[in-house]
Amino acid sequence: MIDLLAHDTRTDEVLLVMNEPRAWDGSDERLHELQERFNAYVSFLLDGELAESHPELAKKHARIEVRCDHIPDARALELLGMIHDQLAFQEIKMEVVVKGRGD
Repeated sequence: MIDLLAHDTRTDEVLLVMNEPRAWDGSDERLHELQERFNAYVSFLLDGELAESHPELAKKHARIEVRCDHIPDARALELLGMIHDQLAFQEIKMEVVVKGRGD
């Protein structure tokens, strides 16, 4: 369910990566899928799964990176902004990284 889990030694954070290679289409279905994926990632962090599977990382701050091949559309950006703000209450960082084709 988690695309990549790592320890970012530079920042001493748990890094969870969510890969989004598809182009954004602004559909309700796509936004729902994105929200469900975030729910799964946050559940992994907050409901004890991280602590159980990687106890050495359990007390570290966390960051979720959404790695996209395409710039999110307006609806996706709005949702990502709301998710960012909600995660901040849980002291979880969230970043969107857009990489171009061929990078």
